[in-house]
Amino acid sequence: MFMDDDFLLDTEWARKLFHGHAEGQPIIDYHCHLDPAQVVEDVHFKDLTQLWLFDNGGGDHYKWRLMRAEGVPERLITGDGEPYEKFCAYVRTIGRAPGNPLYEWSHLELRRAFGIDLTITEKNAPEIWRRANERIAEPGFSARGLIRRFGVRCICTTDDPASDLSWHRKLAEERDPGFKMLPTFRPDALSAIEAEGFASYMQRLSAASGIEIVDWKSLKEAAAQRVEAFHTVGGRLADHGLNSFRFVAADEEEVAAIVAKALAHEPVSPQEAEAYRTALTLFLMGEYESHGWTLQLHMNVFRNANTRRFQELGPDTGFDSVGDQPGLVHEVASLLDAAQTHSALPRTILYSLDEAQWMGLATLMQSFQGGVRQRMQLGCAWWFSDSFAGITRQLEVFAQESLLANFCGMLTDSRSFLSYPRHEYFRRVLCRLLGQWAEQGRIPADEEWLGGIVEDISYRNAHDYFGFFEEER
Repeated sequence: MFMDDDFLLDTEWARKLFHGHAEGQPIIDYHCHLDPAQVVEDVHFKDLTQLWLFDNGGGDHYKWRLMRAEGVPERLITGDGEPYEKFCAYVRTIGRAPGNPLYEWSHLELRRAFGIDLTITEKNAPEIWRRANERIAEPGFSARGLIRRFGVRCICTTDDPASDLSWHRKLAEERDPGFKMLPTFRPDALSAIEAEGFASYMQRLSAASGIEIVDWKSLKEAAAQRVEAFHTVGGRLADHGLNSFRFVAADEEEVAAIVAKALAHEPVSPQEAEAYRTALTLFLMGEYESHGWTLQLHMNVFRNANTRRFQELGPDTGFDSVGDQPGLVHEVASLLDAAQTHSALPRTILYSLDEAQWMGLATLMQSFQGGVRQRMQLGCAWWFSDSFAGITRQLEVFAQESLLANFCGMLTDSRSFLSYPRHEYFRRVLCRLLGQWAEQGRIPADEEWLGGIVEDISYRNAHDYFGFFEEER
């Protein structure tokens, strides 16, 4: 039966592991793009379109990409089309998408958030719209209501170093909100020294840190202050978007001269920009290690491929793709080696959109293990790889090259409050794979042992690895 209780669970062992050990585990969403203000204000949504597709200029760009492939006009995607028209356009689109993970995710979202088990078709569209909107109109159906419904214990948002973190503080001050919302340090703007607005951004960072940035030394002091500020409100993660990366070594005097040029609004060469980024990243890695943080390196993204549409609609609207930087593994190896040399290598998770590099990164990480359990992790099947095939391949590569039982599991990487069934989807694929191995005699058919591994990967490893719940240790 289509997407029944045993969806993807094709062996008795898979069913036993999922229903007995994975299904009821809480969720730690350690990388997402939810708006902290919407969480704190406990936003109530107007209709299914706002919640599912488009909300105040933002939304689910995964869905938008498919709608454009179907030829849906932009006014029914990110434009001013009527909500029901937009919804119907997505319904028509999803009917053309067998094999796409969104086909399965969308059905799971309707089932788990709304209790709607109808197939998404044009025939069923009016009924889905009516029933979903009836639920949305209920008083408890809100941002926080959805977070609690899915059993989420911790949400890690993505935050600029200059953020005042006021929303995170407000939630932390509540007596018992039922979950944590913690910031993640994302220094993209701090790293983009070649960007036209870099000097202006330094003024923002100065204001946030209380340290006037006039040179490389004061820049580092301001960055360190912001790391400490994030730590104070519970932040334990950094996330660096290395869309492409070259390791360019430079001494402190050289970096200081590059920063001076940028602060004086003088152009910075590509080589100089890479030297600055290398030095900044190494400095920040030392800060993360001293604070006991985990660093996430997201790599090989080709951003804003369609210049015209980027100019019209801005970033994060569905025009990114998989990057394929040659030699990236070597560049990352140089970065990790330099950090290790200076005893400044934090726990690190390596993500790449280019699946061809997973083996390279998985073997590289094994060269830098030690000191703590699974200091280095191969990140989950991220973004375009977040699919049945991609999740399976990532688990197999991790298992082949390291200790799968130490894997810290899945994340949503999403701007949507309906995305939490992606954790369920991941757990079903995990149980399917382990169940197959048990059925094949590759691993012992021992429920206590296998069930423990499933529970660890689904929840406990993330709970212990990141330090979000230090009070529970």
